[in-house]
Order: sequence, then structure tokens, then C-alpha cells
Amino acid sequence: MAKLNIGLKQARRVCQLSPQARLVFFSEGMPQILASAQGFWSASEQLEGAPREAQVLADYAAEEAAKILILADIVRCPPSLLKERMPLMLGWFYQHLTRLLYAEAQSWRPVTMTDLRGYVDDGRKAHYLEGYAGEYIVPNSLLYQRETSLYVDIEAYEDGVPLWSAPRSYEPRFAAFEPASLRVAKALFEVGALSERGLAIMAEVWGPTLFRDDVRFDRGDALTEEMLRRLIAEGLPKESASDEHVQALYAHWQMPMYHLEFALDEVPFDELDAARERMFAAEIGWDGS
Repeated sequence: MAKLNIGLKQARRVCQLSPQARLVFFSEGMPQILASAQGFWSASEQLEGAPREAQVLADYAAEEAAKILILADIVRCPPSLLKERMPLMLGWFYQHLTRLLYAEAQSWRPVTMTDLRGYVDDGRKAHYLEGYAGEYIVPNSLLYQRETSLYVDIEAYEDGVPLWSAPRSYEPRFAAFEPASLRVAKALFEVGALSERGLAIMAEVWGPTLFRDDVRFDRGDALTEEMLRRLIAEGLPKESASDEHVQALYAHWQMPMYHLEFALDEVPFDELDAARERMFAAEIGWDGS
């Protein structure tokens, strides 16, 4: 009996669309994603007396806005690479870790794509060492923070003893900052880049450059400038667009990440334990002799 494949989580069907139909489809959906993200952010600002719940909604806003940035990277991807990478990238649309890393990346300042790859690879490790000389093994911080802000759960440390994990307490919020991923998504909308024609311009400007290895951030700045020039020439920015939106793109829109890997990187215990021994030896000044 054939299994029905209908309902939600059907993003990979976008691979079946022609390039033009794909841009039309994205231009219809991206404003809906932005409205969803802005709704979470607006709600978070109303919860003055509930800092944990406010932070949860702010985090939802950042993650939701990251979906726009993932789709924008599909648009920015060179056509020669797109057939290979698009099915994987559409899967990122549903992955919490990938969306969290995309959101975080809008505040990073890498000089080259090699630097950016290193930041992402560090951020997707399943476990890390923390404490004096790597005394503790801790889970992926982005996923752990997300889960512990949402749920009561049962966790365990290296000794295997089960413990209750309650959502951590939050300090009252004062002047919370709008997530960078939401600022970028909103700026792209305001300058007209998320319209059908705006996405076509984005693809035309960014597509010829393959972002990998030693490509520098200033190449991204130059392409952002060229994209904005063309958007303005065709009268695509909204009346509400401002210099603040333009500056948000230069300050936060990260270089394309279509060539990077975002899967959770499982680190073997033996590797962590050996690293911990090296850290301890370094702390006590022992050279192994």
C-alpha cells in the first residue's frame, strides 16, 4: 500500500519547480514567514513580568526569521551548485540546529568563508568541554538552551544519575534587542528584495560568485551594494524603507552559507576524554615526559 505524503513538511517539493516558479513561490511565502516572526517578537515585548516566556517568544522570532535567510541562500546559490545543495537546504528549513546557527551567524564577523565554516563547525558539535581543564562534558549549547527554556526534562551527567531539569530562571528584561536574524529579514523585505523581481535580482547579483574558502566578507558587501543599487533603480523598496534597513544588511546579513554543513557533529567520548587530558596536562605544566 502506497504511503500518503501529504500535509506539512513538504518543502522538498520546491525542487520540482522551475527556477522562475520557485522565485514566485518564495516571494509569496517569505512575507508570511516575516509576519510570523514579527508576531512572536511583538508578543515577547508585551510580557514584561514573564521574562522566561518573553525570551522563548524572542527565540521563536529569531528561528522563524532564519527560515527566510535559508531560502535567501537558495536564491543566492550559484546555479551550478544548486541542484546538488537545494534538497539538503530545504531540509534545513525544518532543523532547529540549522535555524539556530543561521540566526546566530547574523551577528558573527568572519573575515573569510574559512572562518565562517569554523564558526559553524564549532556551533554544531554535539558535546563540548567546559570548566577547569575541560572537567565537564556538556551538550550542544544552542540546542540545550532552546530545550531548557521550553521544557521540564530528565537529564544526566557523566555519572549517569538521572536529574530533573527545570526551565532556568531569567532576569527581568530591560530593553531587549530585536534578533539580528529578524532585523535582516525585515530589511530584505523593506528594500524590496523579497518580491518576485527582487529575488530575481538577488539571484542575478549573487549567483555568479561561489562563496567558499578564501572569499572575504567585503565581497559580500560589494554584492549587497550592487543588489541595493539595482533594487532602487527599479523602484522596488517600500516607502517605509530607511537607512536603518540598509545598515542592517551591511552589519548583519551573513555571507551565503549554502556550502557549509549544519548536521549535529557527534564527538566520540574517547576524543573528548583525550582532549580533557591534554588540557589538564597544559594546566599543570606537564609535558608528558
